[in-house]
Amino acid sequence: MFVSIHLTVAIILALLSLAPLLRVQHWLIRGLDFPRLQLTVVLVFWLLMGVFYFESYGLAESLSQALLAITLARQLRWIIPYTRFFPVEVESTTDQSAVGIKIMTANVLTPNRNSEQLIRFIKHYQPDVIITLESDSWWQQQLAVIEDVYAYTVKVPLDNLYGMHLYSRLPLHNSQVRYIVEDDKPSIHTWIELASGQRIKAHFVHPAPPSPSENEASTERDAELLLLTEDIDEKHTPTIVAGDLNDVAWSRTTLLFRKMSGLLDPRIGRGMFNTFHADYWFARWPLDHIFHSHHFALVNVERLPAFGSDHFPLLTELALKPELNSPEDAPDPDAADEELARNLRQEA
Repeated sequence: MFVSIHLTVAIILALLSLAPLLRVQHWLIRGLDFPRLQLTVVLVFWLLMGVFYFESYGLAESLSQALLAITLARQLRWIIPYTRFFPVEVESTTDQSAVGIKIMTANVLTPNRNSEQLIRFIKHYQPDVIITLESDSWWQQQLAVIEDVYAYTVKVPLDNLYGMHLYSRLPLHNSQVRYIVEDDKPSIHTWIELASGQRIKAHFVHPAPPSPSENEASTERDAELLLLTEDIDEKHTPTIVAGDLNDVAWSRTTLLFRKMSGLLDPRIGRGMFNTFHADYWFARWPLDHIFHSHHFALVNVERLPAFGSDHFPLLTELALKPELNSPEDAPDPDAADEELARNLRQEA
């Protein structure tokens, strides 16, 4: 009986793990990208169950264990880059003379009313730029107290969970609010003037996730990210993309975005920095991201404590050190990637 149960569970785990490889945009499939770490833990546990409880290895036992081992290897291939067992993609720097920028991203959760804790974080960590997501008019009123320091702002208060607010102590230029794919999902695009006078391009985004309550397919989310890549000149313009992408770092969509944009991920080789869900330690994923061009090196990245939202804030400090990284450090798209990106843009 145990052998049959073990094999059945092994097949189910394999299907759950490998289903996202299908080029299907439905939320049921795309959502399986998220729990890869959790599935890995279950795979290891079930593999060990076979090791300890199988008295002998016949065809069924061998098939079950082999299926688990192959599936586990595939899972590790996705998540190992976001651990310290993998080489870093972005070099670190401790050069105090380098011109830098410190960015805090915070999905505040619209009904959350603990604005005082977020303001304390801002005063303590003193970021140069703050981007809030899901912020409405109430949050705009609460955060008005920081505008004596963060005088440069872009405000998009919405009550549909997609409001955005940008606060900066550094000058902003040519700021735009765009609705790339959906007319109620804004994104902010601006030039930020660093202390040295050099300007960098920044894109702050929050596309909708594939879900039964949002979009049944991931087409809109995927297309917004891929359409954004058309505005990125990663080789010549220092560029940062940050926000809640409603997607995990290792998904096909996020990897395709990085291939098409040429941007680097400072978390590779350092950790997952899971920012969601703040209330459930067993169900956390890296949904809040920051990517950047090769012009930057990493000073520090850290997940901040919870403040009442379902997301943790993410604090990232970068320094302009173009000699430390190269455009070739980013993953390259192949012909299949180019075709997939083109198709998704056309659908949008």
